[in-house]
Amino acid sequence: MKKGLAELGRIHIVGVGGTLMGAFAILLHKKGVKVTGSDQVLYPPMSDRLKEAGVTIFQGYRAENLSGLTTEDLVVIGNVIRRDNSEAAAAVSAGLPMTSLPEFMETFFLSGTRNVVACGTHGKTTVSAMLTALFRSNSLPLSYFIGGAVLGLEQSFHLNSIPPRGAFVLEGDEYDTVYWDKVPKFNHYLPDDVILTSIEYDHADIYPDMDALRIAFQGLLQRIRPRGTLTYCSDYPEVMNLVQKELGSLAQREIKCLSYGTKAGCDLHLVRHEKKGERFQLEVQPRGQDPFELTLSAPGQHNALNALACVSVGFFHGLDLSHIQKGLNAFQGVKRRQEVRADKEGRTVIDDFAHHPTAVRETLRAIQEKYPGRRLLVAFEPRSATSRRKVFQRDYAQAFGSADLVFIAKPFDQGKGPLQDSFSAEELVQDLLASGKKAEVLASGEARLQQLFSHFKVGDVLLILSNGGFDNLVNLVTLKL
Repeated sequence: MKKGLAELGRIHIVGVGGTLMGAFAILLHKKGVKVTGSDQVLYPPMSDRLKEAGVTIFQGYRAENLSGLTTEDLVVIGNVIRRDNSEAAAAVSAGLPMTSLPEFMETFFLSGTRNVVACGTHGKTTVSAMLTALFRSNSLPLSYFIGGAVLGLEQSFHLNSIPPRGAFVLEGDEYDTVYWDKVPKFNHYLPDDVILTSIEYDHADIYPDMDALRIAFQGLLQRIRPRGTLTYCSDYPEVMNLVQKELGSLAQREIKCLSYGTKAGCDLHLVRHEKKGERFQLEVQPRGQDPFELTLSAPGQHNALNALACVSVGFFHGLDLSHIQKGLNAFQGVKRRQEVRADKEGRTVIDDFAHHPTAVRETLRAIQEKYPGRRLLVAFEPRSATSRRKVFQRDYAQAFGSADLVFIAKPFDQGKGPLQDSFSAEELVQDLLASGKKAEVLASGEARLQQLFSHFKVGDVLLILSNGGFDNLVNLVTLKL
């Protein structure tokens, strides 16, 4: 693969419609690179942004979309693309150079920056967005690559090419890179500063068991470059076990480590977290030092911990508390993370990405914290590869325990995977009912809205949880209000 963008001819992106891939296409186009892309279906707002930017887009995957490409060009394959995709197969047959987005970034973008990589089962999108606000608000040179739409940012992908290039904040996903490179995306990110928020079992389609996931995160710690830093949450036993196992290797490479969490003994101890008007006040006790206070707009203890991770990185980058607070004040949130979509006539609709049982539980707690005394209704779609399996069937019964009424949709695309391993909406509803919780299986089609609105009353908060489209449910509910 050539080592400079100027040496490339055309870059064709297969699977260009996603948040990151689309932003990547626009970024390259603005830098003067000839870019084309294709996707099966393109939806707003990314379809509009690509059109406005002038990127040539092909609707549908076809071998002829590669017409005119030579070995001087490059085909970038998205990780949702399968080996038998018509364009991927045509690129292989034609002998065209191919790469993934993470490998492209490693080759072209990351060698000359200080790479700050937010990783973990939970919170990595929010942490990378908070860190971006922290650096931007303090006018520090910054590039960023975030796996979600961040409020206040035009794009989720920005490249700073003005020396000094400074930090590069990246969301380090443990999901696989591309069909021929079945390793975590973060393997390609050349980390200097790693934030490890959590380790719990997830991505059952990629990791057959917990041991496989442990090996992936162990590889992450082993990739931290010499004289880098590690910020880690001590609340998670898997995180603590991994750090203890790697202490010798970290010390040998002169990696500075800093822990944070809710338990005494960590380097940054979250002593108190409480609602103060529309904001949340955090009391933090550094090891051996006087406590300090910070305020945060995002509700929930999990977001307080996300903020502590950013405090640690801020310290490592030489920022004092006033500059760190300035960064937290600048954080506006991430779309689909406790995003208020409607607040009308005493009824509130909130959209959230949570799908892992831990994320579901903490999101419910955060919403109750923000809206005390109001009835909480929750509609949940099991959509991820893991949530569609039985692996978390019983855990969900505990995760929804603080809701007043729960609607469980049948799993998305039930045809995938062995039937005996499939999550059962009916079984979860029965478990919730047996525990004294009100719960219903959510209907499909037009009956779904009628069912929800027969319960959704003035004063209620309706929280809609899915890591996908949920048949446009959020938009349909807000239009009906």
